[in-house]
Amino acid sequence: VYTHTLSWRSPTQPLPMEWNPRAVFETLFGDSGSTDWAAREARLRQQKSLLDVVMDKLAALKRELGAQDQIKVDEYTEAIRDVEQRIQKAEEQRELDLPVVEQPQGAPPAFEDHLALMLDLKLLALRSDLTRVISFMIGKEQSARPYPQVGVPEAHHPLSHHNNVPELIAQMSKINRYHTQLFSQYLAKLRATPDGDGSLLDHMTILYGSGISNSTMHSGNNLPLLLV
Repeated sequence: VYTHTLSWRSPTQPLPMEWNPRAVFETLFGDSGSTDWAAREARLRQQKSLLDVVMDKLAALKRELGAQDQIKVDEYTEAIRDVEQRIQKAEEQRELDLPVVEQPQGAPPAFEDHLALMLDLKLLALRSDLTRVISFMIGKEQSARPYPQVGVPEAHHPLSHHNNVPELIAQMSKINRYHTQLFSQYLAKLRATPDGDGSLLDHMTILYGSGISNSTMHSGNNLPLLLV
C-alpha cells in the first residue's frame, strides 16, 4: 500500500488512488455521461432530492438511538453533507464555459492514452474549480512497466536497482526524460487554458519529482524535485 498512494488521512490510513478515468469522471461530474450542463443538472436535482429524503430519515432515526449509535449516525450525516457540498459546487458551474466531454468508458490499454486521459480530467477538475488540490502518480513506485516506445524493453523497477551500472543508468535516464516530457505537455495545456487574468498555470503551484534520489540505495536525500 505504501507504493500505491501519495495521500494519507493519517500516518497509517492511506487515501486510495483512483486509476479508472470513468470513475474519476463520475466523481467530478456524476454519471450523466457528459460535461454538458443540461444532462448534469437533471442528475444533480435527482441526487439532491434523494439526499433530502435520507437526511430526514436519519434525523428521525437518531432520536430513537443510544449515544454510541448516535455518533455513528453523525459520522454518516457528515459524509452526506460532504456529498451535498460537492453538489452545490457542481451547481455553481452553470456559468462556466466547459468543453463538452463524454464520459470515458474505462482505462485505455495504451499507457500514453491512459495518462493523457487522466491529465485531461485533472485539467477539467481544476478548470471547473471542483478541486484545487490534486495528487497524481505517473506510475506505481514498484512499477513493472516497460517503455519500449523510448527504447526501454525492461521493467522499470528492476532497472532502478542499477548498482551504478552505466548501461542501466542510461535506461533509467530514458524513462525519467520520457516522464518529464509528458509532464511538460501537461504544463503546456495548463498554460493554454484561460483563467481570470491569465492562465490556469499562472494561478497554480506544482511540485513534480520522486521520493527517492538514488534508487539503488533507496536514498531520500537530495531529491530530484521541480517546483513550477
